[in-house]
Amino acid sequence: MVRNLAILAGVVVVAGLGGTFYFSQGSGDEDQFAQCREGAVAGAIGGPFELVSETGETVTDKDVITEPSLLYFGYTFCPDVCPLDNTRNVEAVEILEERGQSVKPVFISIDPERDTPEVMAEFTDYMHPRMVGLTGSAAQVKAASQAYRTYYKKQESDDPEYYLVDHSTFSYLVLPEHGFVDYFKRDVTPEQMADRIGCFVEKM
Repeated sequence: MVRNLAILAGVVVVAGLGGTFYFSQGSGDEDQFAQCREGAVAGAIGGPFELVSETGETVTDKDVITEPSLLYFGYTFCPDVCPLDNTRNVEAVEILEERGQSVKPVFISIDPERDTPEVMAEFTDYMHPRMVGLTGSAAQVKAASQAYRTYYKKQESDDPEYYLVDHSTFSYLVLPEHGFVDYFKRDVTPEQMADRIGCFVEKM
């Protein structure tokens, strides 16, 4: 049920964007990553953010995106979609590590009420030793989500501590000095993801 809602949320987001993601290449410059993309990506996704790291420090996108990074927006109480997607992302990162390419997995919470830095640290430590967990105030999380044009909505619940959050399920590849360059849907395998990310890394 939750998985279907999350997938539907992703579909809604894509539909709202006219069926495509957009990325800004700069005025007239040739796209050095054109060979790495599978589809058209144009317009504005990504940008500055200020969040709280799993160590409790306030950080910006400049502090986090210090190497090629794979961003995913979700929450630690998510029963199935988020663990599955983050596991897939980690598997892609490990494949890239075997090929000598370093990519940082980043997990951004859209449930700051429950996802404290301590909770995020426990989740990311379990997923991958280099995964970075980010949370923050409701306003900080909303601003980061809006920058990446993601969707999330807390479901109504009689219990304030046990509720689900509908959310989009895309993963975003972000490069230092370049920003957002590509995204990955849920049906992309770890091997396919690693191949596409590796292409971008090689052309940096």
